Amino acid sequence: MSIFSRLADIVNANLNSILDKAEDPAKMVRLIIQEMEDELVRERSNLARFLAEKKDMQRHAQRHQTRIDEWQSKAELALSREREDLARAALLEKNKQQDLLNAMQNEQQLVNESIDKLSQAISALEAKLLDARARQQAMQLRERSAQSRINVQERARYSTTSASLDKFARFERKIDELEAKADIDSHSKGLEQSFAELAVDDEIGQELEKLKANMKARSTADVTPPKE
Repeated sequence: MSIFSRLADIVNANLNSILDKAEDPAKMVRLIIQEMEDELVRERSNLARFLAEKKDMQRHAQRHQTRIDEWQSKAELALSREREDLARAALLEKNKQQDLLNAMQNEQQLVNESIDKLSQAISALEAKLLDARARQQAMQLRERSAQSRINVQERARYSTTSASLDKFARFERKIDELEAKADIDSHSKGLEQSFAELAVDDEIGQELEKLKANMKARSTADVTPPKE
């Protein structure tokens, strides 16, 4: 369904009111421009048809006028020859041609009026079309400007977020390094302590064996009688 159904609807339409009610003004402007361009093509074709018809009617009117002049001459010739009957017949034909010419002139007047109205309407439509195109360009500029601002904001937001994430990642890596170092130190200390404990156990074992040997020697000495 067309946005506008007639040329008068387009010419008389309030573009501001239409855009105010539209959910998508940019889309509506595109549709209106398309409708205006289509209507302009149709009405220019109509105007061309009216102009061609006007020329054709002018040719027919000229023929009727020529025939009127001819029958007038014939009527005068008949009277000059005292042929009143022929003069009457000639004047009758002349009147028929005059009636046809009058009808043709009336049609010409209507065609001329239609051409004037259509020309004015086309001029008004062309002005509205220029206004609509200017609005469309303004909307496109505003849209591109807004999109550019959005892109800049997104890049800035991404850069800030990325920097924060990078900083957080560095902190995490630092913490991981410290924890790994602590684990290594803890493992190293535990190993050294184990070997130290082994050394202590060995010393204690040796002392224990010595103690056992000494105690066994004393016990043997107490049991054995002295030699005479």
